[in-house]
Amino acid sequence: MKKVFIGRGLPDEVYASLEELSVTRRDESLPMSRDEMRAALRDYDGVMCTLGDQFSAEIFASVRDARCKVLANFGVGYNHIDVAAAKAAGITVTNTPGAVTDATADIAMTLMLMSARRAGEGERLVRAGAWKGWHPTQMLGLHLTGKTVGIVGMGRIGQAIARRCHFGFGMAVRYFGRSEKVLEFDAVFHSDLRDLASHVDVLVTAVPGSPETRHLIDADVLSAMLPHGRLINIARGDVVEQAALIDALRGGVIGGAGLDVYEFEPDVPQILRDLDNVVLLPHMGTSTREVRVDMGRMVVENIQAILRGDPPLNPV
Repeated sequence: MKKVFIGRGLPDEVYASLEELSVTRRDESLPMSRDEMRAALRDYDGVMCTLGDQFSAEIFASVRDARCKVLANFGVGYNHIDVAAAKAAGITVTNTPGAVTDATADIAMTLMLMSARRAGEGERLVRAGAWKGWHPTQMLGLHLTGKTVGIVGMGRIGQAIARRCHFGFGMAVRYFGRSEKVLEFDAVFHSDLRDLASHVDVLVTAVPGSPETRHLIDADVLSAMLPHGRLINIARGDVVEQAALIDALRGGVIGGAGLDVYEFEPDVPQILRDLDNVVLLPHMGTSTREVRVDMGRMVVENIQAILRGDPPLNPV
C-alpha cells in the first residue's frame, strides 16, 4: 500500500478520500522541521506540505533516492519549494489553484473596506469603552464607491478582485502585469508600476511570491501613491518592503494599508501593530471551511493521480 504523509492537520472531511492509502497525519500547526522534511521525502510515496515548509534545494539534495514521487502543496503559492530541485530529484510538485480564488478576493475586499472605512479603529474604540456617541465628523473615512482600484498582477485572483470592485462598487480598474489582457470589464493597462500607483485610490497586490516580485512595492512605489491611497497586500509578505511601508504609514505618505501577509511572517513588529492606519489580519485569505476542504481534496486528487501513474491535475 502506498504511504502518504500529511504535514498539517486538515478538515476531517478530507481524510475520507485517503482511505485506500496508508496515511500518517502530522496534526501540527507549525511548519515541518528539516528532519521531518527529510524523513517525509525518504519514507513516503506522497507528501502534503504547505506554507512555511521550506523544501529547499539543500533538503532535496540531502535525501538520496527519495521514495517520494509527489510533493502536493496545500495552497496556490509555492515559493517555499525549490521546484527545479524537486524535479531533479524525480518529484512532481503540485498546488491548489482555483479553490482559493474567490476566498482570497473576498479577503482583499474585506481589507479594502476595513481600511477605507476605518473599521479596525472603530471596533477598538467601542471595545475600549471610549466611544462617546455619533456625531457628523466621527471617524471620517474614504468612500470606495466610484473610486479607482489598481491591481498588481491580473491573474485569477487579480481578476476576481477587479470584478468585485468594478461590478460591486462601480470602481474604475487599472492594472499592472506582464502583458495586457482581454477582460470582461473595462480596465486600463499600465506597463509601469509607479505610474499605476500614482493614478489609483487603492493599490492591491495579487502577484505570486518569487525573487522577481520580492519588494515589488518599495519606497519608490509608495511615494508615488496618492496621500489618501490605501495599499492592500493579499499576495506574499515580501512583495511589500515592510520597512518602507512602515515609514510611509508613519509619515502620512499614504492614507493606510490592509495586510493579510507579512514579510517576516508570523513576526509582526510592534511598530506596525501600534499604527492605527493599518488593518492587520493573520493570513486568513482562504480561511473558510468550504475552501479548505476543497483545497485538501485537490491535494488528495493530485497525490492519487501521481501514485496511479496518471498526470497530476495541477502541476507547477
